[in-house]
Amino acid sequence: MPDRKSSSIENVSTQPALIGTTPNTPSKPVQGELDLSPPASPTPKKRRTQNAAKPKKKRTRAKKGGRSVAKPTPLRWAAIVGVEILALAASALIGIIAVFGRSVHWFAGTSLWSNLLPFAGMVLAVGIANALLLRLWLGMRAKLALISMVLPALLAVFVAAGAGWFAAQDEFGRDLGKLRTLVGGMQEAERNTIAHQVFAAYRRSDLTQMQRIIERAEIYLPTIHEAAKVFDVDPEVMVGIGATESSFYPRDSKDGGRGLFQITAPPKSAIGAVKKHLKVDNLDMLNQRHNTFVAAATLRLYLTQMHDDLFLGLLAYNIGPANGGLRSIMTQYGARDFVTIQPYLQNLPRDYPIRVLTAALAYRLWHREGRLPRYEEGNNAMHIQSVGIPGLHSTEKSAYKEKADSGKNASANQSFSRRSY
Repeated sequence: MPDRKSSSIENVSTQPALIGTTPNTPSKPVQGELDLSPPASPTPKKRRTQNAAKPKKKRTRAKKGGRSVAKPTPLRWAAIVGVEILALAASALIGIIAVFGRSVHWFAGTSLWSNLLPFAGMVLAVGIANALLLRLWLGMRAKLALISMVLPALLAVFVAAGAGWFAAQDEFGRDLGKLRTLVGGMQEAERNTIAHQVFAAYRRSDLTQMQRIIERAEIYLPTIHEAAKVFDVDPEVMVGIGATESSFYPRDSKDGGRGLFQITAPPKSAIGAVKKHLKVDNLDMLNQRHNTFVAAATLRLYLTQMHDDLFLGLLAYNIGPANGGLRSIMTQYGARDFVTIQPYLQNLPRDYPIRVLTAALAYRLWHREGRLPRYEEGNNAMHIQSVGIPGLHSTEKSAYKEKADSGKNASANQSFSRRSY
């Protein structure tokens, strides 16, 4: 009797293959059957050699408009955004100054309903308008940034350029002056009043004669600028003093004045400072270099005593140290500034600062434009006011003032400015 076990094995081997399977594909053993196939050998892992290069990371690129654009570096991004912020801030400041300056002109007065409240409402309106403009800019900026990261900054620079052009106009200068009057209070109001005295004096001046005086001053300008730099005074004001004192004809006068700046009795501390700087034992007031340096040192001394009040400094320069000088007069009459001291002075010293600054204004106009425009013609009045008065509106002083190479000049200045005459 044949073995049942062997026959069953033969029967299994002779059965046809299952439908849907290939002969070479090993079938998985059915549950209960033995898996007689040899175990599969594991695939060997590839070992990286020491010299093999590591795979490079791909640089991420942001797709904009269907094109792949490299992201800017943090430094470049900060530079672009910084330019944009500065340009927008400058434009906003110019706009705010212009609006507030116009508002001061529109709502000038003391009435609560017709002046103060409308001005406060304008301030509120400016704040709301700036907030709306900022929101509009941020929305537009997002769209521009999708095209190019640089576009918002370029547009901001373009806007700032337009604002800068507007700021260079005389109209903006008037707006700035009105706002300065509002913020400066009583002091700025007095300053503005005296400035118009200077403009009125320029209007009444003989411009032909003034031009001749300025032309005669040309030969002395290098010395004047040198002395003004040493003693930290405005060189244009020094030109005005020389024009008023001698018309740039160096001479001796009947009242004892000598030379270009008509030096009479200069303070001893000023004389000592000039000797120390020029390294001389004696000063000759007919030597125009000595004369100019003594005038600059004297003016600096009086400006220091009058807390850099230009009008009082010029007035003290004219009065001199006689009878205690200007300080004694102000103490006697209780005057605190040029406006309150004027009624107590005679005509000559009272008008002296006005005449000096009128000549200085003429020199500034001549130096800038090569001519002396007539104040009453066309728009010259507004133009001359925008140019400003030397010492009062010192736009030129910084152009002439330079830092000294050593501390000798500064120490000499301090040594006499702290002492009384």
